[in-house]
Amino acid sequence: MTHQRFLPRRLAGLALAAIIPLSAAAADKDPIRIGTVTSVSGVFSQQGEEVQRAVQFAVEQANRKGGIDGRAVELKIADDESTPDAGRRAAEKLARDGHNLLVAPIASSITLAVGQGLERWDAMQVVHLSKADRITGDSCKPRMFRSSHSDSMDLAMFDEWLKEVPEKKFAVVGADYVWGRDSAEHFQHSAARLGKEIALSVFPPVGTKDFAPYIAQIKAQPDIDGIWVALVGRDLIAFAKQAHEFGLTDKRIIGHAYIMNFVVNATGDATQGVWGNIGYSPDIDTARNHEFVTEFQEKYGRAPTDNEGQAYNAVQTIFEGVKLAGSTKPGEVSRALRGATYDTIYGPATMRAEDNQLVLPTYIGQVEAVDGKLRPVVKQAFGPDIVPAPTGECKM
Repeated sequence: MTHQRFLPRRLAGLALAAIIPLSAAAADKDPIRIGTVTSVSGVFSQQGEEVQRAVQFAVEQANRKGGIDGRAVELKIADDESTPDAGRRAAEKLARDGHNLLVAPIASSITLAVGQGLERWDAMQVVHLSKADRITGDSCKPRMFRSSHSDSMDLAMFDEWLKEVPEKKFAVVGADYVWGRDSAEHFQHSAARLGKEIALSVFPPVGTKDFAPYIAQIKAQPDIDGIWVALVGRDLIAFAKQAHEFGLTDKRIIGHAYIMNFVVNATGDATQGVWGNIGYSPDIDTARNHEFVTEFQEKYGRAPTDNEGQAYNAVQTIFEGVKLAGSTKPGEVSRALRGATYDTIYGPATMRAEDNQLVLPTYIGQVEAVDGKLRPVVKQAFGPDIVPAPTGECKM
């Protein structure tokens, strides 16, 4: 048996197939050809490794159980190099090679770039880590679906939770690209509604390694008692270490997509006590999640991470679309998914027809020690009833 290996950096931009043994029954219909566009190299590569692992696990799991709707599943993975231009090229190559059911990139900017070509390439994509509201807002596409939380969903949860947070004066640290600025803008509006002050906003460019100048600006205002952080990848790891080193952790740090497993694991005790949203947790109490966690632990000897859970859910969404459509054609899969309700690792959920957003529960958590090891721990779950209604900006 030959397994797909993580693409080495020298093969950046290339795609390799996952060749997995199939049952005879699953060979009777056209296969499900999944293409995964993710960051094998560049600033998002640590998350990209987790995405690859989860997608490969989902494909192997499906084929081991006889395929999906009588179909084998085939996989190719391509490196987006953590840039929109490379991501668009990688997605187009996958789609034109027939792997046109796409698991989307990590970064919102890359996902949006890929979204522009879906109709032209006869492809569709399911988004799993990109949070920018534009994906299901003014840049929505009939063939682009999000199976994870959007910025607005996260912020609606934070709105509820922040009512109980006593801190009043905040600094904002946001990555200088579409997602970081969207997150910062949302938090600024939320804070204003709750009577909290934004004393300082800084936007380090993606790829920043030295956050000392930005931290110095925060420390220059000692009455700042809370910090909102929306950074990405290696930048986030660098900030977490330096914030701890320079004594920012005595303030309440609240992170948007901050308390992810790969960040916690890479920063020693620097993230202990940090609050934030949790995109996925192995503790989610549903039958499908129990099955996923059990089988993942059997293979890897540990529970899946937040990135792995969300990537896995994206593949399951493609599978559900194929089953509902009775087809692997991207246009038919897309039409079947729009407005559909199906079971997920989060429980039953509906892919909202107005904007192709999967409506999910949301989770707030804190980094704590569990069995002697730091990890994100869910502190409160919020039901789908707090998810904001579609804005009307999506025109499909």
